Amino acid sequence: MEYQHIANSNLEISKICLGTMTWGEQNTQAEAFSQLDYAIGQGVNFIDTAEMYPVPPNAETQGETERILGNYLKAQGNRDNLVIASKIAAPGGKSDYIRKEMALDWRNIHQAVDDSLERLQIDTIDLYQVHWPDRNTNFFGEMMYEHDNEEHYTPILDTLEALAEVIKQGKVRYIGISNETPWGFMQYLRLAEKHELPRIISVQNPYNLLNRSYEIAMAEISHREEVPLLAYSPLAFGALTGKYENNQWPEGARLTVFKRFARYNSTPMALEATQAYIDLAREFAMSPTEMALAFVNSRKFVASTIIGATDLLQLKQNIDSHKVSLSAELMLRINQLSALYRFPCP
Repeated sequence: MEYQHIANSNLEISKICLGTMTWGEQNTQAEAFSQLDYAIGQGVNFIDTAEMYPVPPNAETQGETERILGNYLKAQGNRDNLVIASKIAAPGGKSDYIRKEMALDWRNIHQAVDDSLERLQIDTIDLYQVHWPDRNTNFFGEMMYEHDNEEHYTPILDTLEALAEVIKQGKVRYIGISNETPWGFMQYLRLAEKHELPRIISVQNPYNLLNRSYEIAMAEISHREEVPLLAYSPLAFGALTGKYENNQWPEGARLTVFKRFARYNSTPMALEATQAYIDLAREFAMSPTEMALAFVNSRKFVASTIIGATDLLQLKQNIDSHKVSLSAELMLRINQLSALYRFPCP
C-alpha cells in the first residue's frame, strides 16, 4: 500500500480510504467488521465516516455507521493505528432531523463533535470535515448555480471559529471541507490566514471518469495551496464497473436499490459515455473497475481514493486498484473520451 503525507499535518494516509456509508443499511455490523479486517490487513489505515451515515439518510438509522466503527475500534484496540475521519451535516439534504435548527455554527459543531466521539468511542477525531456548505450553492457535483437573494446561512468565519475551538479542546486534530466550490475553498483558506485560525488540510468531493468537474478550478487550488482531494464516488456509484451494462439491474446493487443516485445512468449521454469507458477498459485488457479506480488514483491532486463495497470480493478488487498503472496510450484515449463526453451527467 502507498501512503501520502498530508501537508500542514502529521497525517500519513493510505492511497485507498475505506468508505463506510453502507454500514447499517446495506451491510450488517458483522459484514462491516469483515471489511475492516480485510482492508486493514491490506495496509489501509484511513477510514471515512459521517454523522448522517448510513445512506440513504433517515432518522431511524442516523449515526449507526459511526456506532459500528466505534464498536470495532473498541473490540480490536487498534484505534491508534488508524486515521479516523468524520463529517458534520449542514442544513438541507434532508438532514434536519439530526439536530434542531441545523447550522454550521458553534452550538451545532460542538454538539455534533461530542455525539460523534461518543458513537465512535474515541477521544479525538483525526480529520473532521464539513459535509456540505451551509449556503445556497451547487454542491454534490451539481453544475448549475443560481443565487438566492433570500438565503440564510452561517458565515464561514463563524464555522472556522467553532472548529478552532474543538481543535483547541483536543476533540479534533485537523479539519477539512467536502462538496465545496472554488469560492468556498478559497474562503476557508483566506479567512484562516486572515484571522489566524486552523487551516483546512483536505477537500472531499466527487471525482470520476464521468465527473471530472474538479479539474476545472479546484485541482489548481489543491496543487498550489497544498490541500489535496479525497476523491469520493470514484466508480460513479458503481456505474463504471459495468454491472448495469445492457440495462441490467443487479439485485442489491446501489443504483438498483436507491434510485436517488441515478444521475450517473439517467440520461442517454451518461449511458453512452459509461459504455465508452467500459469498452475502452476491455480493449486494454482491464476490468472497467480497474481502469476507473486507477485513473483516480493516478491524479497528482488526489491524496486518497475513497472506496466502498458491500461484499469482500468488491472490496478486494477496489483495494487492488492501487497496484494498477495506466499507460500513456490509455491515458490519451481516456482524455479523448473525456473531451467527447465533457459533462455527460446532469
